[in-house]
Amino acid sequence: MHATELKFIYLSLLAAFIFSLLPWSGVGLLLRPDFVLLTLIFWILRAPGLCNIGTAWFMGLWVDLATGGIFGQYALAYTATSFVAVIYQRRLVLFNNMQQLVYVLTLLIISQLVLLTLKTFVGNESPGWAYFIPSLTGVILWKIAIILGLNTGKYSRSN
Repeated sequence: MHATELKFIYLSLLAAFIFSLLPWSGVGLLLRPDFVLLTLIFWILRAPGLCNIGTAWFMGLWVDLATGGIFGQYALAYTATSFVAVIYQRRLVLFNNMQQLVYVLTLLIISQLVLLTLKTFVGNESPGWAYFIPSLTGVILWKIAIILGLNTGKYSRSN
């Protein structure tokens, strides 16, 4: 492990965590993607040896503590999503940009379905289809990141 790469990964996760804690309101709150999960997916695909399922679980616990909801819900959602991301990580080099966007959308929806299931078990009402809008804005943000040069495809095979 390179210490500088590991520090950069953790700093980017910290920045995503802080960005998700900003006081969002109105339409911004409805459209806000899960910045921590997007950053986790990026690093799991880009450097799976440095950022893995354990990192996703740890970040999920931090998000659980920050949100004050059901303890462990984000940890479970991030872990399940990271597991699926790791399974198909090696195939990502064969994906074009559109296939990669569908893949990321699927990962974001998996996370939201886990969260929705846990919230339903607790007794919360079903929020409707607007609940999945952050997955779409997350994919738009992912596309912008690809346009800006953050490509995961050619570097996804890491030691």
